[in-house]
Amino acid sequence: MTSPPLKRNADHLSAAGADKKKPKGGSIMSFFGAPKPKAPDAQAAEAPARPSSFNKEKWVASLTPEQKELLQLEIDTLDESWLAHLKDEVVTTEFLNLKRFLKKEKDSKTKVFPPEEDVYSWSRHTPLHKVKVVIVGQDPYHNHNQAHGLCFSVRPPTRAPPSLVNIYKEIQNEYPEFELPPDKGGLLTTWAERGVLMLNTSLTVRAHQPASHANKGWENFTQKAINLVDRVRNNGVVFLAWGKAAEARVAKINRKKHCVLTSKHPSPYSANAGFFGNGHFKKCNDWLSERYGDHGVIDWNLVPPKATPASDKENSPSLVNAPTTAKASQSPGADKKVETKACPAADEFDDDDALEALVAAEAEEMKSPSAV
Repeated sequence: MTSPPLKRNADHLSAAGADKKKPKGGSIMSFFGAPKPKAPDAQAAEAPARPSSFNKEKWVASLTPEQKELLQLEIDTLDESWLAHLKDEVVTTEFLNLKRFLKKEKDSKTKVFPPEEDVYSWSRHTPLHKVKVVIVGQDPYHNHNQAHGLCFSVRPPTRAPPSLVNIYKEIQNEYPEFELPPDKGGLLTTWAERGVLMLNTSLTVRAHQPASHANKGWENFTQKAINLVDRVRNNGVVFLAWGKAAEARVAKINRKKHCVLTSKHPSPYSANAGFFGNGHFKKCNDWLSERYGDHGVIDWNLVPPKATPASDKENSPSLVNAPTTAKASQSPGADKKVETKACPAADEFDDDDALEALVAAEAEEMKSPSAV
């Protein structure tokens, strides 16, 4: 079977502008030209960016002075498409206690990652009504110039961490034409702007102390965000949950409406035991293609396409009508030997030193009656 070409999109690829919001009217898959329109009933079924009844100014005015002080970050930086649905959650006792804890961390000059303005960057890069895929992460990276609010993603010039290196390897196994980002980069904002929500279970961490903010209240909040996607994205999305901790987060997702794909974590400690060869990126696009049409698939490329002469374009395969298959055994490169020596050079940091501690912390948290 001919390998379907990896979808490409040259938009939003510069590192300099990677953390800016997408321009109004931009298309997640504009490179497809004239995409198939959604059926009118499918469009009507989609959740709006925010409930028409939500008035942010009125809601802010209803808060107590302490609530306003504690929730200033949410007011200023949590995208309104999410805030409109999570406004009741952020005023719960549990969440306000979390914010009091974070305030103490800040007042004591404790270094916390990611930077405050990036804690909710996932919500701005991927507004609720744009979500097509959800990747469930765990703890933010805990060293300098790493975490910026998207799971698995790091800012340049930081190199891709070991787990992300393995993610790249699996994409390349499924799509042999996938190109590694230049300078071994790991910035994934391009995916986020194409509809891939990359959400960590815990949204903050103390510098150099993995899982230090576990069980402080983030878990319930991020679970509510996952449940919100489940509830309001009526056309369905794909959930990618790698590892037992992530799998627990999607245990109650409506599988009649959504596609849920689980496997081992891409960490070097577990990638060989079931992450490599899971076929998730191709299965994800096959499902999205069936649900949304060819314009709905995710372009996993992080490298701008090279210019193609007009004469060559006539003979090139169609990006829109490329054949697909949902069977992992037929994925491009499935019969190709996967390179499993995924640990990077010694000068690169290891993002997986927190894995065992975080799994243990999350297992304890899931025993709590408040766990959803």
